[in-house]
Parts: sequence; structure tokens; C-alpha cells
Amino acid sequence: MSKYSLIFVTVPDKRHAKKIARALLKERLAACVNIINSLESFFWWQGKIDRASESLLIIKTKKQLFSKISKLVTKLHPYDTPEVISLSLEKIIPRYRRWLDASISKSS
Repeated sequence: MSKYSLIFVTVPDKRHAKKIARALLKERLAACVNIINSLESFFWWQGKIDRASESLLIIKTKKQLFSKISKLVTKLHPYDTPEVISLSLEKIIPRYRRWLDASISKSS
């Protein structure tokens, strides 16, 4: 089983995306955070279908850091119910895996 994961987080705008990305990197909880802007989301909210323009963060990290990441994201996130979803990375080329390990805090 892999010890690495991708975490997806949607935010209302680029400003929040950059704020969260920088905080995760500063704390060395992530090796890389991609930001995809101009995303349109459709979802159920308060009993009806809603929509929002959002940005998506794709966070490359270790599974064991999910709790720390979710706490930091929740602290900085403007939504009442932020999306913080983790997917396991099962296959990674060795060179990229070594880079992930070197980029994420040794104390984690």
C-alpha cells in the first residue's frame, strides 16, 4: 500500500487557493500544490442544487499528514464545510517519490 496521496480542496477564488497553498508548503506538509482556476462546481447544498465558481487545489503529500493538512485547510478556509478529499497514489516513479520524500518535512 502506498504512503502517498493527492488531496483535493476547492476554494472560492485564487486568493484563498494561494493562501492555503503557501501555508501548506511553508509547514512542509506538501511537496507541491497545483491550483486550477475557473472551475465550475454543481452540488447539493441545503436541500437544493447549487453552483459556484471555484479554484481547485491538488496537494501532493503523504497519507499520514491528512489530519494536519485538514486542520490547516479548515482553519484558513472560508467555507463552513470545506471539501478535503484524499486519494491514494499507488504508482509513482522512483525519482518523483524521492523528490516527494525530500520536499515534505522529516518531522512529519
